[in-house]
Amino acid sequence: MKPIQKDELYANLSEFLKGKGIELKEGAYTKGIHAGCSLLADAINLSQTGFERAKSGLERKVDQVRQVIHEKTAPIRSANSRPAGRGPSTNSKRVVKKSGAKPGAGKAKTGKSKSR
Repeated sequence: MKPIQKDELYANLSEFLKGKGIELKEGAYTKGIHAGCSLLADAINLSQTGFERAKSGLERKVDQVRQVIHEKTAPIRSANSRPAGRGPSTNSKRVVKKSGAKPGAGKAKTGKSKSR
């Protein structure tokens, strides 16, 4: 945003009022209005500068937060680790059941029978 000149705001206000039928003539009250417009222009310019500074600082902080989140949530990779999706790892154990096998069929009997 371009800064507002001190006299620019007063000139625009006097043109606006002239369109409404009110003409500002030189006098004590117009000097007060001119001073008020000057202060308003300064306040607008300073607040715009502050907003721009705050915006750049906020963007910098958000970038830092994003970097920290990225570092904390990124997968840990070592030199001998395998990329995901490349088949089963060597640490996984697979249990294979034979079809038709009865549970406990491979157990040895103890010699005691249930029949009398």
